[in-house]
This record gives sequence, C-alpha cells and structure tokens, in this order.
Amino acid sequence: MRVLGVDPGLTRCGVGVVEGVAGRPLTMLGVGVVRTPADAELGQRLVAVEQGIERWLDEHRPEYVAVERVFSQHNVRTVMGTAQASAVAMLCAARRGIPVALHTPSEVKAAVTGSGRADKAQVGAMVTRLLRLAAPPKPADAADALALAICHIWRAPAQIRLQQAVALHATRPPITSKGRTA
Repeated sequence: MRVLGVDPGLTRCGVGVVEGVAGRPLTMLGVGVVRTPADAELGQRLVAVEQGIERWLDEHRPEYVAVERVFSQHNVRTVMGTAQASAVAMLCAARRGIPVALHTPSEVKAAVTGSGRADKAQVGAMVTRLLRLAAPPKPADAADALALAICHIWRAPAQIRLQQAVALHATRPPITSKGRTA
C-alpha cells in the first residue's frame, strides 16, 4: 500500500509518501513541504498548494491519501487556513479517484508513538525509527505527514474489514426474534 500523508497548512503543507503493509517494515519514498508566501493573496496560496500536491500525486502515484482532520483551535484564522489546505488536498485526490482518509492528530500520535498526547519531538523520533531514517524529517510538518501515512497503513486493514462487515450486514435480511429471516 502506498500512501501520501498530508499535514495541511497554508504556509507549510507537509507531504510524505510511505509504502508498506501493517506488520512489515515500511519504506519512505519521499518527504517534503509545499510552501506558500504568507503575504500572497489567499487564492494564489491555495493554487500553490494544489500545484504542489498535484506534483506529489504525479510523481508518487499513491493508492490512498491520508489527511489530518482539522480540529478546533483557539486561533480561528489558523483553523481556516488549515481547513482550506485540507480541502485542496482532498479535492486533488478525489479528482483522480484516490480514496481519502481523515485521521485526527491524537489518532496519528497514538498509532505512531502509543500515546495520543505525544509531542512533536516524540512523533518525529518514532517516524525516524519506524522508517529507519538517519535523522528526523524537518520541519515537523514533514514528519507529521509521514506519521499520517504510517497511521493509515496500520489502520486501513481494520477499517476496510469493518466497512465490509457493515456492507454485508446491510445486504442481509433482518432476523426476527424467532431466529428466522424476515
């Protein structure tokens, strides 16, 4: 499974591609940051984020895109920029028919470090260890993007099985109290 992780942001949008399957060593195929100038007009910044993500999709051809789910912060301006960059990433993937998964920051931290309250340094250290890198990716947005991809690779098999079970259940006739189908 090849996953593009996206840590959305308008100034720095972290991107990282990881390949592998749960239970086996993972491989980093690329990591970086799509940057936009803070003084540029919003529309131009969103176009720059789109162009950057499109380049990553073209180069790495991921099967899935994992995006950090936007959560409420005290700074509404930051949340809006993050949400807008997140929407651009989802749009780029959807345009190509690539499934998108959203993971909360605490889900990602728990998957990678074992604690949903881990700090950025802990996440970076575990990403470095799990991907057998010489040093933590910089800036932290890049490490976070790799952590998103790792989280998705590890969680996707269980999520797919759950979706299949729900779909199977929906196609079966209901069972009555006497154990017969209706």
